[in-house]
Amino acid sequence: MRRVKTSIYIDKDLWERFKRYATRLGMEPSKLLEEMLRNGMIEEAILEIMAKMSGVKDYELDFEPIEPRRGSVSGLVRALRNAEQASVT
Repeated sequence: MRRVKTSIYIDKDLWERFKRYATRLGMEPSKLLEEMLRNGMIEEAILEIMAKMSGVKDYELDFEPIEPRRGSVSGLVRALRNAEQASVT
């Protein structure tokens, strides 16, 4: 990977906090910033891939929400969590 040196302007306090955060993670600030930039651009990359696959320039996921057959969604989620916790113990 070829690296390039760049200059940006950022709030001093924010940069100091970011450097401390990187240190706590055991990373160099520049490496962490690169990782965060890559992660932030994942959605764009996925949309580009989906557009290529579909042949449509402006790809958009479209779906109709569904209602559960009985009970509520939060009740279903609660039941699944309880079942998962029971299987762990």
